[in-house]
Amino acid sequence: MKTVLRNYDNLNSFPAFFNELFGEQSAAKFNKNVPAANIKETEDSFGIELVAPGFKKEAFKVEVHERNLTISAEEKNETEEKTETFLRKEYSFGSFTRSFRLPNTVDSDKIEATYEDGVMQVTIPKKEEAKPKEPKLISIN
Repeated sequence: MKTVLRNYDNLNSFPAFFNELFGEQSAAKFNKNVPAANIKETEDSFGIELVAPGFKKEAFKVEVHERNLTISAEEKNETEEKTETFLRKEYSFGSFTRSFRLPNTVDSDKIEATYEDGVMQVTIPKKEEAKPKEPKLISIN
């Protein structure tokens, strides 16, 4: 039996890692309660965008632990209506959790998250040594 070990710690492997895990059959296709994630990369950072309408900003929790970024939300609504002949209670629960493995090239202490108009945006800056550098001309003696 052959075991293949993949190293996802280099700079270009972050998107490849997600394509391999989630590819066309993303987690959102398996579970409609989990928002799909858009992941993008710039020279300075990675960005994760989750469309999660219907939640309040206070319902979200974004945390990093040992290179694992976890985005979760949980909200509970209760409605009670009393009339002359009956009592009606309606409960509404919504929750999800998404986790992402971060490469070694990111600065996890500077991660920022915003939630506006139903979209959670997480910006994950790269460490200075991981950013592309201009070519350096070396003089010949």
